[in-house]
Amino acid sequence: MRPVPSRAEYLSSWSGLHGGYDPAGSRFVGPWLSLVYLGARPLAAARVPPDLLTGLGLALAGLVAWIAAVGGSWLFLCVVLVVASGLVDSLDGAVAVLTGRATAFGAVLDSVADRCSDLLYLVALWAVGAPVGVCVLGGVLMMLLEYTRARAAAGGMTEIGVVTVWERPTRVVVTGAFLLGAAIYRDHSSASSATWASWASWVWAALGVVGLVQLLVVVRRRLR
Repeated sequence: MRPVPSRAEYLSSWSGLHGGYDPAGSRFVGPWLSLVYLGARPLAAARVPPDLLTGLGLALAGLVAWIAAVGGSWLFLCVVLVVASGLVDSLDGAVAVLTGRATAFGAVLDSVADRCSDLLYLVALWAVGAPVGVCVLGGVLMMLLEYTRARAAAGGMTEIGVVTVWERPTRVVVTGAFLLGAAIYRDHSSASSATWASWASWVWAALGVVGLVQLLVVVRRRLR
């Protein structure tokens, strides 16, 4: 059994899988990947299958949507599950890299699971009281951003392009934070939880627009 690669080796492998993007060039990506490495290292040493983590992350997101529909004090559990699903989602790719199991199919599976998890977060916000139209808009913008990135890669943009304001970790943070607000203020009035959920859906929509514009600007510049 080969030893688990060092943090520097992991970052180098991650960069190679993302078109040569240097994580040190971002104040967010570098520290985040270092944190992910610390969590993934023991899992890699235990030879945990990356696809198992991918499925677990999606299952946790499904629980978020289900428990959000129950409401009440259960919303606190939703917050924990959102954070857990986001962390597990980051760990699967890291474990794949550290164990030498990174494959094209695994990348596709991870991407599909991520999109399903994102949509389940929106279902959770809707269940708490967010307007269905705004949730749909947020979902459409999120899917457009990810579709644009995928088509840009197919069109020849080999690098990651740009880290927008609306990447997967940001969606996890926004969803978890506003669900926490919904949980804390659930007893203040009948509309309090719904208000927090509504604010979250509008943030999804607003940051979706900003992130999509950011990505389109870079893609246009690189693929001229």
